[in-house]
Amino acid sequence: MAFLRNKTVNRLNLHYGMHALAMSGGGVFFAVFLMDAGLPPAMVLAAIALILGGRFCLRPLVLPLAKRFGLKGVMIGGTLATALQYPILAQVHGLGPMLLVLCLVSAIGDTLYWTSYHAYFAALGDAEHRGHQIGAREALASVVGIIAPLLGGWALVTLGPAVAFGVTAGVQMLSALPLLGAPQVAVADTAPGAIRASMMGFALFAADGWTGSGLYFVWPITLFVTLGKSFAAFGGAMALAALAGAAAGLLLGRHIDAGHGRRAVWVAFAVLAITILARAGATTPAMALTANALGALVPCLYTPTLMTAVYNLAQGSPCALRFHMVTEGAYDLGCGLGCLSAAALLALGASLPVALLLALAGAMTSLILLRRYYTGLPEIAVAA
Repeated sequence: MAFLRNKTVNRLNLHYGMHALAMSGGGVFFAVFLMDAGLPPAMVLAAIALILGGRFCLRPLVLPLAKRFGLKGVMIGGTLATALQYPILAQVHGLGPMLLVLCLVSAIGDTLYWTSYHAYFAALGDAEHRGHQIGAREALASVVGIIAPLLGGWALVTLGPAVAFGVTAGVQMLSALPLLGAPQVAVADTAPGAIRASMMGFALFAADGWTGSGLYFVWPITLFVTLGKSFAAFGGAMALAALAGAAAGLLLGRHIDAGHGRRAVWVAFAVLAITILARAGATTPAMALTANALGALVPCLYTPTLMTAVYNLAQGSPCALRFHMVTEGAYDLGCGLGCLSAAALLALGASLPVALLLALAGAMTSLILLRRYYTGLPEIAVAA
């Protein structure tokens, strides 16, 4: 297992596993908790779009911070800042000042964390083992996701949101510990050609963001409604989905590293399209649970396919951080516009399943772009 020899990536994946524990135990309830707190689905999506808009506006601030403190320093700061949103989330009760505070704090934490994390992973990962390394990360997140949603749902019902989200914040803060011994990555003062080199990444992440608006925001709200607005049932559905997808990431990651990226694209997007259609057509709790479990294959199959391309493009660019500033901004635009479009449809009287179908446009665009990327590579790029 040569892909495990990179100790820095191993540290990153350990950190990501702990981060995923917080996301699966608390973050997965973000949108549905806002709905339970009194916001209608359209308003929940509008609030998420506001967070994404804030991220887009704040992102230029990452560059001077990274020059001053390095990528690792910004990533640790972002990890801690992200934790602050959870205690605030517990205090949201419908429209009001706390909702605005939540949107601002979430935007700050996400901007610092995701931009620096992706740039760091791209800079210090191995191109020849990229699929394996991403697959291991996603498999670990899936394993963690089996128990965390069950605990999160139980805690929300029995202990209340203050305790449940307080524990989530603590776990998120502890995830910074594996990063302390990781090497520093400096950021160059200038990087000529960095913006031009990021255009493919911009297109890929804009399409991914549009798809994500349906999969990660419209669908959880749809599932929550279908399951009778029960936190316990919702947590159980997420745990079942994680169990279904725990091993798939490692399998496809190896497939990509063996030079079969073109084939991997078709597999990933067949599952992605089927998942979107199945979720849009789920009219009963049993159908929703099945469609949700099928969706567990999406991050395990789709994420290695997408991120292998993006991380390798970033590593080959003049500056990995500037590359990911552009791509993360593209995600904010795509996902924010997708959320606003879905909110507008709901406000006009459309159903949640109809709004979910918007994600197909992003999926098809990603398919075209990734086929173009992998078509430019040899069929057998690296020995299996």
